[in-house]
Amino acid sequence: MNFVKMLAVSAAAIAGLMPLSAWAQSFTVKDVAGREVTFDKPVDRVILGEGRMLYAVAPIEKEDPFAKIVGWRNDLWTTDKDGFNAYVEKFPKGKDLPFLGNLTDGTLQTETVVKLHPDVLLLPIGNKAAADEVKLEDMLNGIGVKIVYIDFREHILANTEPSLKILGQIFGHEDRAEAVALFWKEQMARVTDKLKAANPPKPAVFMYRAAGLVECCGTFGPDNFGLMVDWAGGRNLGSDFLPGYTGSINAEQVVASNPDVIVVTGSNWSQTKNAKDFVNVGPNAAATFDDSRKSLNTLMENPAFTGSRAVAGGNVHAIWHQFYTSPYQFVAVQQLAKWFHPNLFADLDPDATFKEFHEKFLPVAYQPGYWVDAKAGQ
Repeated sequence: MNFVKMLAVSAAAIAGLMPLSAWAQSFTVKDVAGREVTFDKPVDRVILGEGRMLYAVAPIEKEDPFAKIVGWRNDLWTTDKDGFNAYVEKFPKGKDLPFLGNLTDGTLQTETVVKLHPDVLLLPIGNKAAADEVKLEDMLNGIGVKIVYIDFREHILANTEPSLKILGQIFGHEDRAEAVALFWKEQMARVTDKLKAANPPKPAVFMYRAAGLVECCGTFGPDNFGLMVDWAGGRNLGSDFLPGYTGSINAEQVVASNPDVIVVTGSNWSQTKNAKDFVNVGPNAAATFDDSRKSLNTLMENPAFTGSRAVAGGNVHAIWHQFYTSPYQFVAVQQLAKWFHPNLFADLDPDATFKEFHEKFLPVAYQPGYWVDAKAGQ
């Protein structure tokens, strides 16, 4: 008997010894990098290569988002302290999970990954180049750890729904993933359908990315918040200058573009090194609106903005930065639409929308504070 036949016979013999239940429990996901990843049993141990993936895991693992998580990156703590606190107060296990470093800056400790014995390491698609460079997939395959890429940041239209469904498969709740995706589409349609019918003029919008954390003038290209601006009936100025979803333009270009509306993104960056004058918007930030509004108006004293139509007309706002890396973009689109077209969307209540989403899908209570206006009473 030749070698090939021997392998075939051996494989058949092994298969014959395996119970049918083992075969039935295997599954394959196709991640957003186009890779097919096969698991021979349900997943029990997960590492989040970005802590903010919790935003997407939570509606799928509502009873306990940390039930299968054995480690995560610390970026939820550094970029959204209030969101971090809300989850670890309800699920104290989250506070005790080991933090891992960031693959893209070389601080990911592969030894820690190995010691945690995960079934899967979930990574954002933006980490793939770094993972390929260090041959991370080959190394982890050798110890039985799979890498799966998801994306709620770089290509939000193409990848949000597939990423939710990937998480549904991995966490064993495909029905919940479908329900979240359906809610996403229904809430988006409340804006896009009305805009299609009304076809109003589009205001020129400058998105100031991570204001107070990133130097002026960080912004967004034709995806992420740039695409959300388009969906909300605005014209994203950053798309005229940036090919990717994010980048920076100089202050002179902002002056020349003379935006009708300025929206800065903010969060509780109190745990982030060198953060200053940021606008704290996000969960539980409503109590700090006076301070947030003061910070927002201070940012508008930059010469890039002082002479703009947006400042003159009082069309300056701040919105939670973390909408840009979560499956909650529909909320941001609804609020942006109200700012861009207040009469057309007078009856739209994004606070109520997000509260409903929390009640249906999330294990933590809704805490308003996800946006603020530079002028009180808007």
